[in-house]
Order: sequence, then structure tokens, then C-alpha cells
Amino acid sequence: MKILHVDSSVLGVQSATRALSAAAVARLTAANPGSEVIHLDLDSEPLPHLTSGSLAGKDPAEAARATRILDDFLAADVIVLGVPMYNFGIPSTLKAWIDRITVAGRSFRYTAEGPVGLAAGKRVLIAAARGGVYPAGSPADHVEPYLAFVFNFLGITDLTMLRAEGLALSPERRVAALAAATAQLEGTLALAH
Repeated sequence: MKILHVDSSVLGVQSATRALSAAAVARLTAANPGSEVIHLDLDSEPLPHLTSGSLAGKDPAEAARATRILDDFLAADVIVLGVPMYNFGIPSTLKAWIDRITVAGRSFRYTAEGPVGLAAGKRVLIAAARGGVYPAGSPADHVEPYLAFVFNFLGITDLTMLRAEGLALSPERRVAALAAATAQLEGTLALAH
């Protein structure tokens, strides 16, 4: 099994999403010995945002890295994302990664009937965290609906959201939210076997 582990939090060891995504990868590798894991840390090694120069491949090193990012995504069986909510959306570094994996002719294609995702058959686990609490369908949540749309557009329908919310409300709430998300992770991975 090939696992692509992508972290986007800027909080280092204080990050709830880093803790949850690491726990997911640890459980996946324990259940699947011999798995290959590629870890991408978008805080310590951010991707540049798309520019006209990026699209034209003007910087050979940037173009090579973009190709490697896309190839790693396409080769992965499971993608584990650590995704904090920053100002109601995903970190801009994660958006830069999404721009590198959403490539016409590689991860999707256009047809007369509309776009078709070319990355089907993968599983995506999203370890999401937010300081507040946002009920399902909240107009303030631009994380989960956006990510669900993107991955469905790419043909990926096996998508699990592991959610820890209300982390900034109190220390007790943070502990309880992380415990609930970890329990959800355990239940999700147990069902996959």
C-alpha cells in the first residue's frame, strides 16, 4: 500500500491535525506492514502558489517538483490529509498542493458530458480541526464541502472526514474533541478491514 501523508498546519507539535493525521498513518501502516509512506509537510516545504511562470514551466526545479507532487498523488492508494481551518477555509499552502494535483489530462479530463475524474480507486482520510463549532451545512465552513467537491471532481468517492472541533473553547473541550476524533479514526479503520 502506498500512503501519501500531507500536513498543512503551521502549529508544529501543537497541531491537532498533525497529531490526528500521524495517528491515522500509524494505524494504516500497522494494519498494512510494508506500506510505503511519503510525507509532505507544506509548512516546512511549502509549494509556491501558481503563477503564469508556474504554468509555463519557466523554473525547471519548480516544474520538476510539481511533477513529483502529482506523480506521488496518482501513485498513492491512500491519502491522509491534516487540514486545519484557517479563517473559515483551508491553509493557502494546501490550496497550492491542490493546484498541483488537479491537472487536466492527468487527474481529470473534460468530455462532452462534463469532467471525469481520473484518480478513482483511492481512499482519502481528512483529519480536520477547527477552533469553533460549525454544524453540518454551516455557511462558515469552507473546508469540508470544498475538499469533498475537489476529491469527487478527481473521481475519489471514498472520503472520510475525521473532525475535531471546538478546540479553542476550553482545554477540556480540546481534549474531548481530540479523543472523539481518535475514536472516530479507530472505528473508520476497523470498518475498512
